[in-house]
Amino acid sequence: MKNSKKVFAGVLALTMTAGLTACGSDDTQSGGGNAAENTTTTAEVTTTTAVTVAINEEGLKEDEEDALNTVMEQLQDVELENKEVKFLAHYDINPSGNGASKKVEVEMFEKKYGGSLKWYQTTYENRYNDLSTYVLGGEGIDFYVSDSGNLPGRIISGMFQPVDEYIDLDSAIWQNTKNGMELYKFGDKHFMFVTNVKANYWVYYNMDTIEANGLDDPWELYKAGNWNWDTFKGMLEEFVDEENDQWGLDNWFNELALCYSAGVPTVESVDGQLVCNLKDPTLEKAMNFQYDLYNSGLVLPMEQFNWSIQPQMMGEGRELFWIGGAWEAEGDPATWTHKIEPEKLGFAPTPSPAGSDPYQAAVAEGYVLCKGATNPEGVARFAECTILAVNDPATIAITDRKTMDDSKWSQDLIDRVKEFNRLAREYPVVDLASGCSTDIASYTTEGGGQVGIRAAFHGTDWASNRESIADPIIMLVDEVNTELQAKVAEFN
Repeated sequence: MKNSKKVFAGVLALTMTAGLTACGSDDTQSGGGNAAENTTTTAEVTTTTAVTVAINEEGLKEDEEDALNTVMEQLQDVELENKEVKFLAHYDINPSGNGASKKVEVEMFEKKYGGSLKWYQTTYENRYNDLSTYVLGGEGIDFYVSDSGNLPGRIISGMFQPVDEYIDLDSAIWQNTKNGMELYKFGDKHFMFVTNVKANYWVYYNMDTIEANGLDDPWELYKAGNWNWDTFKGMLEEFVDEENDQWGLDNWFNELALCYSAGVPTVESVDGQLVCNLKDPTLEKAMNFQYDLYNSGLVLPMEQFNWSIQPQMMGEGRELFWIGGAWEAEGDPATWTHKIEPEKLGFAPTPSPAGSDPYQAAVAEGYVLCKGATNPEGVARFAECTILAVNDPATIAITDRKTMDDSKWSQDLIDRVKEFNRLAREYPVVDLASGCSTDIASYTTEGGGQVGIRAAFHGTDWASNRESIADPIIMLVDEVNTELQAKVAEFN
């Protein structure tokens, strides 16, 4: 990459320093990372809220036990030679301290295969450092819980291996996520056990705020076919009143969700090859919409709030919209930072341009197989348990009941999220930029407030932004693709 590095250095010199690194809170939410940036320090996972609650010890109800046994008949009837599966993540898949009960896929893995999951703790900031240490040290970690920062770049660095020999994509179970597997196909190999494709973000709102201000319910607008960028912006214009302490759109994820709602990511895999879309006119349309929101004063001016998000203002009725994922309202409501009461919680999908398909920022959930894994068969069987847990009607019903018990969601909210996930499966937009390299990520998905696809939301027009970054980034993506294809060929 010597030539690309020289060109890239020129871009660095012309770009404000503030644009190179996202602010602390912003960066920790983004999903990128560099295994060489920090000294490896495997640390205990700490809670990010001021409230902790006891683990929910409640097991399955009798009828749920019967249903689960029936569902498990679809699983392969094999005996695992090694029943322990080791995984690395900054959170535990097993029940944790946020009041959540045991996941259905864990129940099935234990019952069907006598399996267990051994958690190797890390922190979000050091997860890739620790992953590198364990893989290169031969610890035999089996899988890493996938996130946006690991593929395809860490295939090149030798962290992950293909999954194809451990599964049958033509089997009944894998039909549920076969299309999702293609999102992480490089060359002729698949590099993730994709267990589900779902919406990564949606719009949160407080029903009391909507009603008190005489606004239309966004969910009702969606059902009527009238929820789009125009109605979204119109509601913000009607609500925002800085003099009366009324603010518009908050949170770190707005830029990514609204960008992808137009339908085009910055980097994607097409027929196994990486493609950069920075010059795509649809991407320009999304950037211009966000630039307009910023210039219209509809985005929370974080400089007035010590450069931090203000989730509690949602519950106080002082903010209209918040774009985030399921994690914003999981576990005991006492831990929710937005402080919206469960019975007043509103969800709507991220709006798309009027007249377009309802594209959604999607996440392909699943597990990446570590190089040198000691129990790849165990990972594959656990992945199949997870697929059934999120797709079979009987296990979905169990998960729904657990969600209502743990998080106090109504059936209506659960049904809304199912609809968002349907949209995400049908109209998915997944960006691979964060997983290519830190150079590419820092000028696309994680560029802070001055560069990349987040800059328009912070007052930088897309035309000048694109002119400075597009050509060198396209060159870097092409070179990552060349290295990636060479690495994939080594597995043949």
